[in-house]
Amino acid sequence: ISSLFQMENRPKTLITHPALQRFLFNENAFVNRPALGILPPENFPDKLFESLLSIAPSGMSRVQTMACGSCSNENAFKSMFIWYRNKERGYASPSEQEVDTCMINQSPGCPDLSILSFMGAFHGRTMGCLAATHSKAIHKLDIPSFDWPIAPFPKLQYPLEEFVRENAQEEARCLEEVEDLIVKWRQKGRPVAGIVIEPIQAEGGDNHASPDFFSKLRNIARKHGCAFHVDEVQTGGGTTGKFWAHEHWGLDDPADVVSFSKKLLTGGYYHRDELLADKPYRIFNTWMGDPSKNLFLSEVLNVIRRENLLEEVTRSGKALLQGLYALQTQYPHILSRTRGQGTFCAIDTCNDATRDSIMLKARNKGLFMGSCGEKTIRFRPALVFKEYHVHQLLNILNDILAEHK
Repeated sequence: ISSLFQMENRPKTLITHPALQRFLFNENAFVNRPALGILPPENFPDKLFESLLSIAPSGMSRVQTMACGSCSNENAFKSMFIWYRNKERGYASPSEQEVDTCMINQSPGCPDLSILSFMGAFHGRTMGCLAATHSKAIHKLDIPSFDWPIAPFPKLQYPLEEFVRENAQEEARCLEEVEDLIVKWRQKGRPVAGIVIEPIQAEGGDNHASPDFFSKLRNIARKHGCAFHVDEVQTGGGTTGKFWAHEHWGLDDPADVVSFSKKLLTGGYYHRDELLADKPYRIFNTWMGDPSKNLFLSEVLNVIRRENLLEEVTRSGKALLQGLYALQTQYPHILSRTRGQGTFCAIDTCNDATRDSIMLKARNKGLFMGSCGEKTIRFRPALVFKEYHVHQLLNILNDILAEHK
């Protein structure tokens, strides 16, 4: 939870929370890095209960650690494929033909299954993840890919309260397309084993959809026998005001798989019991994460609880969103489409050149902001970001916009 918000005349270094500094100097568990899949530390299960399993999403009691977001999603895809094929063969052992043909990349051992993803999505840069990524051409150019279905993600109009009917129609259109694609790919002989989606499309432009959209999408996955994978690599960790962004949907049964990384310090994915691999080494690599990061995460979680940081995020996020609305009203020729949950906020500019100019001027004044989509500025402050930080941010941004020509 290092602060990425720096003001003028302050040291240009990352500010680490004192609790984490004390923990680092008092902890002697960072001497080596064990190969977790073969020789995990004796206390590793206990440390998982103290860290990752203490914040497990609703309905999930299993977690598979990994090193990063891409390998988390890649192995989550594999888990969904393994689950789907085991289900198809009635949980019997694979045939001799399947065993032989998988060694030469042929069916039935390597089945023609698919993952349905959404335009604007970003799930990583490994081969399977890249096939489900559709945010920027530079990520995908020259890389072979799979014939997997791609559904439209809703393009909502803002402010939401003024476009209730239009946005409901847009979400219904996208859901209808999802069902059509699932049927079409089944007819093509490439059935959809899983659906993967971000609660908020971050890299693709901070694109939102309603809880009703996600609830209906979850039902479509269940209806067609597809696993439902919620990618919380960017949204997990508390920046939306809840530890998991999908908690805003209000579902008791939100997903079959939830992947994470970034703010969780380690990568991995939670999953339901039925998606547990049936044999050793099917989900495996040398490191399978890093136990030292789980120790850090335990201390981060202690700080979040002790300092009520999720409540802080909700307060700061409300102030940030209101401030961005005010700037949008003041500079309508530059800014539009203010949106966000918690401090996970964004605003569009009139074009990419304007966005880049604003961001450069802000950085020179000590304010770091991110870009995404075609012309969006995204805000990703730390959990310790307070309301007075919001006012500093808005003052800097206002000064820049007032000078913008």
